Amino acid sequence: MTSAIIVARMTQRYKPHKEPDGTWTVIDARSERPAEMGSRTVIGMNQQDAEEFAELFSRLDAQKQDTGS
Repeated sequence: MTSAIIVARMTQRYKPHKEPDGTWTVIDARSERPAEMGSRTVIGMNQQDAEEFAELFSRLDAQKQDTGS
């Protein structure tokens, strides 16, 4: 992992987190709870999916912040 990716992950709102059972969860860094998409929590996935969802959610959150919504 490059240092640019590490720095970006440090500032992202949503982060992938490996659970003790080996599955992955997307964590909302503000609430420190699993992220939600609609009425579903983003849990029980593989690492690649968790990383992609975390990146997508963080990007959408940043866009939302930029537009002032």
